[in-house]
Amino acid sequence: MNYKNFLLTVIFLILANCTTNNLSINKKNTILKKEFSNKGFALVFNKKDYDNGLISKKIDERSLVIFQKNLKTNTLVKVTNILNNKSLIAKIGKTSSYPSFNNSVISIRIANELDLNFDEPYIEIVEIIENSMFIAKKAKTYDDEKKVAKKAPVKNIDISDLNKINSKNNNESGKKFSYKIKIADFFYNDTAKLMVSRIVNETVVRNTEIKKISNEKFRVFLGPFDNINSLQKSYNDISILEFENIEIIRND
Repeated sequence: MNYKNFLLTVIFLILANCTTNNLSINKKNTILKKEFSNKGFALVFNKKDYDNGLISKKIDERSLVIFQKNLKTNTLVKVTNILNNKSLIAKIGKTSSYPSFNNSVISIRIANELDLNFDEPYIEIVEIIENSMFIAKKAKTYDDEKKVAKKAPVKNIDISDLNKINSKNNNESGKKFSYKIKIADFFYNDTAKLMVSRIVNETVVRNTEIKKISNEKFRVFLGPFDNINSLQKSYNDISILEFENIEIIRND
């Protein structure tokens, strides 16, 4: 099998057998849309990053708006600080560019309300489907929050302030830094092995493993990583493959 046919085979098997956060398959093999979700490290908006071109659009410090590349503008999402389980409802802002390692850009107000650890800004973003019961209960709350946000004072922050904040909320979870990069879950181990082969052949990444979650779920992941620098380097190394929804998961 030549290289081109090998890649086509991989793509076919991924489409046929891969379970992702965005798709599920019912008993008739019909693909159904599920809410988008992603776990990863947020980037808290600050003016210096904007001035340096790291972020292409501004976020008002009092807003409940986030930037997220996989979701459409005005989509409502639940944002959760995974380390302390605090959450709130936010809205996706206009399309913006930001570092691929980060799963979103959030306002300082969101970071403060979630008591986010700036050394470990680990959050989960879950799309709220419009016809869900959850959105019926929370939509009014979001509108009320917007009114409050216009009046609520929010402390200005820049890079030099981060160390002061970090000393307050560092290590709140009581667990050491340990994360994996989840590439995808597959129905079959053979398909997972093909994905590992592709990663090894097309990137410099070598610490790729497969974990059997169940008889019909095999997870391809990188790691674990015990510091954010090595985590970010591997994430950037794998990004050349342009996977749609890579997640960072805590190594519990």
